Amino acid sequence: MLDERDRKILDMLQRDATIAVSDLAERVALSVSACSRRIQRLEEAGYIERRIVVLNREKIGLPTTVYALVKTAHHTDEWTEEFRRAIGDIAEIVEAHRLTGHYDYILKIVLPRVEHYDVVYRRLVRRLELFDVTASISMETMKAGSAVPVDYAV
Repeated sequence: MLDERDRKILDMLQRDATIAVSDLAERVALSVSACSRRIQRLEEAGYIERRIVVLNREKIGLPTTVYALVKTAHHTDEWTEEFRRAIGDIAEIVEAHRLTGHYDYILKIVLPRVEHYDVVYRRLVRRLELFDVTASISMETMKAGSAVPVDYAV
């Protein structure tokens, strides 16, 4: 069971995983050793999956985001696993979700420029038979981030 301090620790770490344990401990009113033990417990319990660095996409030459909506006529477990492998092999596909509704999947693709989408598209359709792919170019990121609310954590 998580308490309010655990939730604060989770919230602060997901916003800045580089925060010093001493700073974090001070902000949640704990000793450094107690805070460190809580972090370790949260990691062992699976609340913290991993710690990552978020890169500046402009600086590394990937300013363009394309969302591809994919429809397939295949829904077998084997096809789904092959789709998983195919998208896993394409580094530009940074996120993928299986959907309800008209389309089966949505892919978030990061690119150096919009013209590079064709390269990614061709790599994907060489490996899989797709019924329909519709792509939309993101014109502006209005909200981005990976932080999730911690209020629901139990």
